[in-house]
Amino acid sequence: MRTFTLPEAQTLLPVLDSLLQRAQEAASVATVRENALAGLSQAIFLSGGLRVDLQEVSRIKAEHTAAVTQAKDTLAEIEAIGVEVRDLATGLLEFPYQLGDEVVMLCWLQGEKNITQWHAAEAGWDERKPLDERFTRGDKLQ
Repeated sequence: MRTFTLPEAQTLLPVLDSLLQRAQEAASVATVRENALAGLSQAIFLSGGLRVDLQEVSRIKAEHTAAVTQAKDTLAEIEAIGVEVRDLATGLLEFPYQLGDEVVMLCWLQGEKNITQWHAAEAGWDERKPLDERFTRGDKLQ
């Protein structure tokens, strides 16, 4: 597992924000197309399948598949950098950070200017704490 320094993680924020936006937009398109397919399925069921526009169904399915693929590929790109996506909808990312003998997670929520929180690797977002001098002074041995 790759670990980041605080300056490394901070430097990546603009790129990660852009990738998150791309993944979020693709996920939104996928949801809209999925809902459209569900509506079409309902209409087909109610009409006994007599009025099916196969081209429309095929187009929506293709758009759904493309959007899902784009979202997955973008998330894979973020994870290849070494950053963990905890919640795509809110844009919650975590960066592994070596703090003494343990790896902890630096937390960033999309929209924040800087990384200001962290938590133990086995803890969750609700157990985060503000960064202290061990992080801000760059001393990873404390």
